[in-house]
Amino acid sequence: MATYNKRGYKAPKPEDAKVENDFEEVIDVSDSTTAEVFNTLDATASRTEDWVAKNQKLILTVVGVIALSTLGYVLYTKFIVEPKEEKATNEIFQSQQYFQQAVDATTKPDSLYNLALKGGEGKLGFVGIAEEYAGTDAGNLANYYAGISYLNTGDYKNAIAYLEKFKSEDAVLKPLAIGAIGDALSETNKVDDAIAHYKKAAEASENDFTTPRFMFKAAQLLVASGKKAEANALFVAIKEKYETSKEGMNIDAYIAMTE
Repeated sequence: MATYNKRGYKAPKPEDAKVENDFEEVIDVSDSTTAEVFNTLDATASRTEDWVAKNQKLILTVVGVIALSTLGYVLYTKFIVEPKEEKATNEIFQSQQYFQQAVDATTKPDSLYNLALKGGEGKLGFVGIAEEYAGTDAGNLANYYAGISYLNTGDYKNAIAYLEKFKSEDAVLKPLAIGAIGDALSETNKVDDAIAHYKKAAEASENDFTTPRFMFKAAQLLVASGKKAEANALFVAIKEKYETSKEGMNIDAYIAMTE
């Protein structure tokens, strides 16, 4: 009897041994700092969501009020402030013309200053503009012009009143207004107050025009008050810092006079 092997047959190999880890890494997330942070954030977010849900009506009301306020401001500026500013600018032009004519006049300028103050040719004067258009730039500027006009006509009380109403951070107008109050105070023999205003004007905006101008005025009043040492300090300061200014031209003589 013939025997034969099945072609292609191979004896089975033993299975590869399985390699297993005998340990398992366990991470306790409850002890993790990162986990604590996330837990805190989750809790905070939940409380925030609860608060928003409970106060949604209040939040919407606040947002609505802010939106209405913004819209109201825009509309007020466009339809009230801007047209008023334009009218005030047109109104002040004529009074400025009277004022300039008064400054340039060689005789009897008071009548022109009065026209500038009270108005003419159907236009308001500085006084009327300051009242009618208070809150506008032109209305504020009218206070300055009115104060200077009253100063030049000898009405020092009104000069001070209007100049004190004038508000500006302009490098020239601000010190000029303060210094003009000093002039009015000087004319009414309030020397100490006048000196204080001249010094304040000199310090309001350091420049080659107003600073030496009001330092010099303060020094002159100090000399008249017998305070030569204080006056000398101001004269010396003018020489050191503003020798090329109008006040610095003959400053050596004033320094010598107060030594």
